[in-house]
Amino acid sequence: MSTTCTAATAAITLTEADLGPYVTHASTCRRPTGPGLPGDTVPFDFAELCGEGGARPAAYFFHDRPDPMDRRPLAPSLPTLVRFAAVTDELAGLRGQFAARAGRCGTEAAARATRLLLAVFEEGADGAPAPFRRMAALIRPLALAAGPGTASGLALDLPVRLLDREFGRGGVVRFEEVDLPAALTHEPTRRFLCGTGLPEDGFLFRPDTELPLRTLTEYYADERPGEFPAGRLPARADHLIRLGHLVEGGSPVVDGTTGTVWSWSEPEAVLHPLNTDVSTFASTLWLLRRERAADEEPGHALTGEACDRLAMTMIQALSSLDPAGTATDADWHYWTELFRDEAGGVL
Repeated sequence: MSTTCTAATAAITLTEADLGPYVTHASTCRRPTGPGLPGDTVPFDFAELCGEGGARPAAYFFHDRPDPMDRRPLAPSLPTLVRFAAVTDELAGLRGQFAARAGRCGTEAAARATRLLLAVFEEGADGAPAPFRRMAALIRPLALAAGPGTASGLALDLPVRLLDREFGRGGVVRFEEVDLPAALTHEPTRRFLCGTGLPEDGFLFRPDTELPLRTLTEYYADERPGEFPAGRLPARADHLIRLGHLVEGGSPVVDGTTGTVWSWSEPEAVLHPLNTDVSTFASTLWLLRRERAADEEPGHALTGEACDRLAMTMIQALSSLDPAGTATDADWHYWTELFRDEAGGVL
């Protein structure tokens, strides 16, 4: 194996021997053996070609079993696939064709980026990009919908009525000041919960709406006295305000002093990182709703490996909105594991 990977897998080059005897298409051979393949792009990752034995499984198909090749191709050709990866990477960094989008945010900015990405993906595809490429074009630009927090004092400034347009005005819960506990002293969080609110039916989240929001200490004392020993509650439980529950398990709680949002796992009696604050938590719920709406359109549902690539695209989109939402230095992260859980049917 003579695969060459440059620093940080910026380029991966192979020899003809690496490709094996069945890759005979001229332009397909020229790309990996000439300029090489990108090793660190989104949403396609060629880095697995690095290392002993990596190139052959990736390059081979079953020449004597053509049935798998009846599937709709990911791209018309390898050079086209590389171009798709490059333009998606440009979007992630707002470079090249997307340089003009730098500094712009909002739903219209996201829609324009989607149209540009779709136009590239439609090239050479008879105007009908493969379902995954279409989903990537619809999802990846969504990170442009919210801008960095300046007015709100939170991580993000959400466009006015962003949640209302997605969930319906009657589907967004806005709290009154009287509904917020005294332990919630983080003013930007208080303003967000009263002014912007949270989705009442966030697909994977249900807020506590029947009673005023309570700290974890108050919740267990009121709802399940004696059932959950106070010694098992996290430190500062009287400063962690329960927002509701996550359908896939856990309760999102916001630190009343800092505004950080955590996931409280009752079975484990431990807090896991969830989001930087309520603005990125709400944006995550919005992103999930947008993905689900796109996936439910007729003829666009994804299966198999395409779901894996979609999960990676969702993680990348979320990390653009909230790097803490998919923190890689944690042993376990709620959203990252959720997106990867194809068996759970989330995506």
